Amino acid sequence: MSVLETHGTGFSGISFPVSCGIARAAEAGLGFLGACLLGIAMAGVGHAAEKNDSDPSVLDFQAKRLSGVSESLESYRGQVLLIVNTASRCGYTPQYEGLEALYEKYRGQGFSVLGFPSNDFGAQEPGSDSEIGSFCKRNYGVEFPMFSKVKVRGDEQHALYAYLTTLPEPIGGPVRWNFQKYLVDRSGQVVSSFPSAVKPTSPEIVAPLEALLAAQVPEPEEQGTQ
Repeated sequence: MSVLETHGTGFSGISFPVSCGIARAAEAGLGFLGACLLGIAMAGVGHAAEKNDSDPSVLDFQAKRLSGVSESLESYRGQVLLIVNTASRCGYTPQYEGLEALYEKYRGQGFSVLGFPSNDFGAQEPGSDSEIGSFCKRNYGVEFPMFSKVKVRGDEQHALYAYLTTLPEPIGGPVRWNFQKYLVDRSGQVVSSFPSAVKPTSPEIVAPLEALLAAQVPEPEEQGTQ
């Protein structure tokens, strides 16, 4: 076993077999960094597969869409997700463009962005759900799923964010500003978090995202009788 630490990717101190796909990734032309990131993401998938069915995941929660219709996140099972708290009047608001570009590029491979508007930081999302939807569509052509405005911190924190923020860093951790991002694997387990300044199309996000899309999630083993 070997321990590999990467900085700026959201992964740190994860132990995994070096041979678990890294060599094949290198042969495929991903290069050393891409191969290492693939190995890390695959390790995260393997760790998630070892969890019991009773363990919580992102898929256990519900949230209202901008339309007001409640949706179970279970409907996203099998997809890689990027969960983002958004705002319309923030210096990072132009990241909507990168989020939409990411969604359009990888949606066909089983990827989705889930946007959660929030007014928690600098009162930078004052609009109604209808106003938020119109703003996103008009200015950035947003097609990825957008949810009703929520609290991502404090006493009225949405249940999904209560879960995300209680996960240990760097996998989870508190939301510190608008456009913080959580990367989630196909089984609903959070793999990493990225601060606001990390752009959606940056290598820090794209490399592990592509690795998760390429990785196969093992089927749970059936327990036989002795």
